[in-house]
Amino acid sequence: MSTLKPLNQETARKCRRTERVIQFGEGNFLRAFVDWIIQQTDEQTDFDASVVVVQPIERGMVDMLNAQDCLYHVNLQGLLEGKPVNSLTLVDTISRALNPYQDFDAYLRLAEQSEIRFVISNTTEAGIAFDPACRLSDRPASSYPGKLVQLLWHRFQTFRGDPAKGFIIMPCELIFLNGHHLRECIDQYVELWRDDFGADYEHFKQWTRESCYVCATLVDRIVPGFPRKDIQQIQEQLGYADQMVVQGEAFHLWVIETAPNLPIEQLAREFPADRAGLNVVLTHNEAPYHERKVTLLNGPHTVLSPVAYLSGIDIVRDACQHPVVGRYIHQVQFEELMQTLNLPMSELQQFAQDVLERFLNPYVDHQVTSIMLNSFPKFQTRDLPGLKTYLERKGTLPCGLVLGLAAIITYYRGGTRSDGAPIQPNDDPRIMQLLTDLWQTGDTRRVAEGVLAAQELIWHEHGDLNLIPGLTDLLTQMLDSIAEKGMLQTVEEVI
Repeated sequence: MSTLKPLNQETARKCRRTERVIQFGEGNFLRAFVDWIIQQTDEQTDFDASVVVVQPIERGMVDMLNAQDCLYHVNLQGLLEGKPVNSLTLVDTISRALNPYQDFDAYLRLAEQSEIRFVISNTTEAGIAFDPACRLSDRPASSYPGKLVQLLWHRFQTFRGDPAKGFIIMPCELIFLNGHHLRECIDQYVELWRDDFGADYEHFKQWTRESCYVCATLVDRIVPGFPRKDIQQIQEQLGYADQMVVQGEAFHLWVIETAPNLPIEQLAREFPADRAGLNVVLTHNEAPYHERKVTLLNGPHTVLSPVAYLSGIDIVRDACQHPVVGRYIHQVQFEELMQTLNLPMSELQQFAQDVLERFLNPYVDHQVTSIMLNSFPKFQTRDLPGLKTYLERKGTLPCGLVLGLAAIITYYRGGTRSDGAPIQPNDDPRIMQLLTDLWQTGDTRRVAEGVLAAQELIWHEHGDLNLIPGLTDLLTQMLDSIAEKGMLQTVEEVI
């Protein structure tokens, strides 16, 4: 017979704080990232904020949350400053959870709460979208921006356009400049529904533009979600039958780009997460941090995967610890890609060290093959800009990145590696066919030239890469070396 207790406010502590945040989304990421950060900020500062969760789609998990009085545990795993972390934290920052599809009036009443100041969301990349079929009279509007404008209109009416009652809106959807896209959608709905707003249209439009601040954000924490494999052990350790445990990596980063009309000092006063010892960055420009993440985290991932797999290595952590491939990863990250960015070198080095710790996470067996999906588009966005910038700045090609491209091309040849493990590339069928046709020529130079010339299919605005001085020759040499000597010896020679 189980001795586990149910998890609710009768069996566990739940602090009472002021409802200051409306959160669209109840999924794993928001609960392990945003709500965890707000709780840490509550405990370390005088923020005194709790979160009201709004279910953004008709089917969701608010009933499961409410069944536990919105209490749950976050299990963080990974390395921090070289030390393993495997922690369990009770999160009690969510006060309640609403389903606007079942109780739209309760949803609108959130706009009447004077203390609420922040709106946060993660409604997937497709969530920030304008749907002209939405109506102000819908209960609720189907799109997230439509629901948000319904809420803004009710708040505007409740407080008669008081400039102090606008919201600070911080979307966390995983798209670059998410706040800019959300602002566009808000403007589109205000225009679409102008007849519904009647004589208040111009005043409401001005209020949404001048008193509601939409910030762009960059969020970074890997959140695998519910720990199915470990849940029995975790529940026994907790002593609670917590059905909402969420597992995430120890690392976290939240970059918040303040809105044009919101002074950064005011944002820091109102949302003091950076004073709580958290990795929260308030800035006027998110773009360099986005570029840093894509370049120093996603960029190395893209090239280490085929290099590692063709060297007989299956796990990212093992690749980083390998005496040869580990040095290759370090070269690509620190000596090549890092040299193409424009943030202070000390910041870049710290971020790169953090990335390596994440790659070395002892609790996650990250298969390199899981990163190999659509490798050519990934190289085009994550590594090619760095290759070109490195050549401009240094006057020479970055050998590690070129080797990474040669490894992708070799991987896309298919077949098996030396130990008999299958090589199974997966990409746009047209790219797959191009590689099949090129490899059938048996001529590595024709393979190199054909891949580099695939402007419309792969490289798009970057053009014909055969025009980059020396690239065709170097890529051909590396393809020949991999074929004749194997990947591992080729890596040794390159580093």
